[in-house]
Amino acid sequence: MTEPALEPREKVKSFPTSPGVYLMKDDRGRVIYVGKAVNLRNRASSYFTKQAAEDFRTSALVPEIKDIDFITVDSEVDALLLEARLIKDIQPPFNKELKDDKTFPYLEIFIREEFPRVEFTRKPRPRGTKLYGPFTNAKKLRGAIAVLQQVFRFRTCSLNIKQEEERWRWFRPCLLASIHQCTAPCNLRISRDDYRRDIRKLRLFLEGKKKRLFRELRDEMVVAAGERKYEKAARFRDQIKALENLNLCGDLKQHAQPEVFQINPRRGLLGLKKVFDLPQLPRRIEGMDIAHLQGGETVASCVQFIDGLPFKHGYKRFKIRTVEGVDDFASMREVVSRHFRRLQQEGEAFPDILLIDGGKGQLGAAMAALDSIGVTAPFVCSLAKREEEIFLPGQSEPRLLSKHSFALRLLQYVRDESHRFAQSYHHLLRKKSTFDGES
Repeated sequence: MTEPALEPREKVKSFPTSPGVYLMKDDRGRVIYVGKAVNLRNRASSYFTKQAAEDFRTSALVPEIKDIDFITVDSEVDALLLEARLIKDIQPPFNKELKDDKTFPYLEIFIREEFPRVEFTRKPRPRGTKLYGPFTNAKKLRGAIAVLQQVFRFRTCSLNIKQEEERWRWFRPCLLASIHQCTAPCNLRISRDDYRRDIRKLRLFLEGKKKRLFRELRDEMVVAAGERKYEKAARFRDQIKALENLNLCGDLKQHAQPEVFQINPRRGLLGLKKVFDLPQLPRRIEGMDIAHLQGGETVASCVQFIDGLPFKHGYKRFKIRTVEGVDDFASMREVVSRHFRRLQQEGEAFPDILLIDGGKGQLGAAMAALDSIGVTAPFVCSLAKREEEIFLPGQSEPRLLSKHSFALRLLQYVRDESHRFAQSYHHLLRKKSTFDGES
């Protein structure tokens, strides 16, 4: 006999005290509000107080809360970014903000320029730059850029500076050079190599390699002090102090904003046809991923793209039935066989491309599943995250496409969407009726 579900007021008492996102649901299991928290237990519990029931901001919400769930994350920054992603995709009725198309900002470095410039942007360039973000607050990002500029003294102007062009020796630098926030490459006061060395340090910091950067800065501080260059040593000390407290940035892959990056569906499909020598232009692509829930349950996602764009009505989730413990390969075999058996039974056409999230092992599991049910496979491939390698059946070595390839970008979009759908929304699947095949 199953125990009755806990009331939300009682359920939140067992929430962790770590950062995360909480999801409030109505009596039909629909998410009606998404919020973020530094401490999940404290924040979620605050909705079940007398003050919350009477406060005009929450009084309408509280009576509607019939269930509550959570997703833990590593930091407050991750919580804010995940909250925004969930609100944009789910559109809960009690969330008034973050539903529009406004995106988080990024810091962009134009690495192909002789003297790379740094910019604040909401619309990243498709190529020729190194991107960092998303950042959680535009005002704080601008402030962070100002601090970083004091440390690394990079330029933010749009001048096209060439070291071999003599005219730059007579160019008048802007105010930033006078206040020591730019090394004035526009006046050739710094060599290209020295300037790019400073940019390298900036990238070390933005890529999370703080220990290495701080070690370099401390070594330089010691050398300067030993040479009695105390002002220079003090500058290194101040740089370390200024950098230690900057932590505003999310992970680019984990918190991808598909609406920010340019995906050209037509060119992506044409690229896939050419790269993989397909007999005709693919129209329907399906992507699959496996996710593990808290408590050990395993689920899978299947997303569908038609003509290079997401077709949300074709999305499906599966609760893994036959696999004990954590076994991604066995789980992939189960979900692929179930999905294609159903397509076969219902007389529905197979996708033109099946994309598996993972490497050679996951691809092998998918192919074994298709073989076991006697299905002539469509074009199947897998995309591994680390090096963005594409694995194909019967080929031992992976294919590597240009990072700027429209074909690769489309595959990444499908892969990332299947991963997001599996990972970020499993807490919406608590009721059996929301799982594929469980109703």
